[in-house]
Amino acid sequence: MFNLHVYNDQRYTGLNAHVSELMALVKPGGRPHTRLVPGAVITTVSWKHWPCLFPQHGPGRKHERPILLEPWQQEVVEVFPGDFLRGLFHSDGARVHNWATRDVRGERRRYDYPRWQFVNASEDILGLCTWALDLVDVPWRRSGPRVVSVSRRDAVSRLDDLVGPKD
Repeated sequence: MFNLHVYNDQRYTGLNAHVSELMALVKPGGRPHTRLVPGAVITTVSWKHWPCLFPQHGPGRKHERPILLEPWQQEVVEVFPGDFLRGLFHSDGARVHNWATRDVRGERRRYDYPRWQFVNASEDILGLCTWALDLVDVPWRRSGPRVVSVSRRDAVSRLDDLVGPKD
């Protein structure tokens, strides 16, 4: 028997409820249970088939071993890329406000704008994120060695629609 534990900040009550609902849907007859630890909620379901659904799981750090999707997983992501991106950005991403200053006709101006950032140490996971962004025609760029950024106004709006707020 294997246990799937999802750790999440307890302030995201809606997201925590959604995780529990999804676990119950995925595992037939599953009854997720939660535990509170300081600042977090741990939602758990035991099932012998978790390794079948998550063959990427294994010993060692994710960024030190290959993280590749099985062909059946690729097919699912191609049909539901928004759901895949929602999971990625809700776990390792953030919607932030960025700012920059520019000289315009001799006057210094400040520009504030929203932006999505996804941060991960695994090059494979970063590649899966950019692949999924390409599937939904959301332009992105690598703004650092571990960072994928979505900054264009129309792209941020599209990602807002796909990912939604973390609540």
